[in-house]
Amino acid sequence: MKIPASELPKQPNGAIYHLNLHAEELADKIILVGDPGRVAMFSKMFDSIELQRQNRELVTHTGIYKGKRISVISTGMGTDNIDIVLNELDAVANIDLATNEVRPEHRTLQMVRVGTSGALQDDIEVGTPVASAYGLGIDGVLQFYDAGDWMDEELVEAFIEQTGWSSRLPRPYCTPASPELLNAVAHDMRQGVTISAPGFFGPQGRQVRAKLKYPELNHAIEAFNYKGRTVTNMEMECSAIYGLGNALGHKVLTVCLIIANRVTGRFLDSYHDKIEALGRTVLDRI
Repeated sequence: MKIPASELPKQPNGAIYHLNLHAEELADKIILVGDPGRVAMFSKMFDSIELQRQNRELVTHTGIYKGKRISVISTGMGTDNIDIVLNELDAVANIDLATNEVRPEHRTLQMVRVGTSGALQDDIEVGTPVASAYGLGIDGVLQFYDAGDWMDEELVEAFIEQTGWSSRLPRPYCTPASPELLNAVAHDMRQGVTISAPGFFGPQGRQVRAKLKYPELNHAIEAFNYKGRTVTNMEMECSAIYGLGNALGHKVLTVCLIIANRVTGRFLDSYHDKIEALGRTVLDRI
């Protein structure tokens, strides 16, 4: 299968367009961060760095950490950015960029997002790491893809019913983390369902000056329970990582440091040491 040039744009040097990477520059183990500044925060722990590359807000450092080759890549904020990053990472790994032909052998990537998030349960203290056993998207990005059998439609139907989800909003979708990564990286962390929203303020139930159309939605989400699964936290990237990662045959996981509790109103003003420590934990375990 040859992909038209218009569908898979590249840099003049043949690298994939947005990430500006070639296949040999990407490790099989990848840490994804939203903030470009966190790339250097984590790569400074490497024993050696072989590549430093930046294009727009997308920064990549590839190097060696305790004998493991790892790439740390910034995605920016939002599932729309994840749509670009995940598709391009898969293209770098599984498409010959010189010919635009899909490679005959599949290269599986292990990707762990390390980020920050707001808790939706009152018993989750700020400063706590939370792992996403499931990513539940209310952003709509994955509705443009053929869902296949990796979507948890039963959980989605329960979520729609219990929250009184409006038909005017994008239909939710839900996909799981890689069991292998969940066990290896997050075996001692709080786990739950993570919601990915298409924005930080209104879509996450924050009202500043603009009036909310669904002001009670967060309360309904907090009360959601399906077979013991509750929504632990809300952020802006996990669901698309899980949806596209599963669709493309990669192993994916999200772990977030809770810096705000939306129920109690608490916010962690200073958390850089804690996010650095969480990054080191992931580097050790991936």
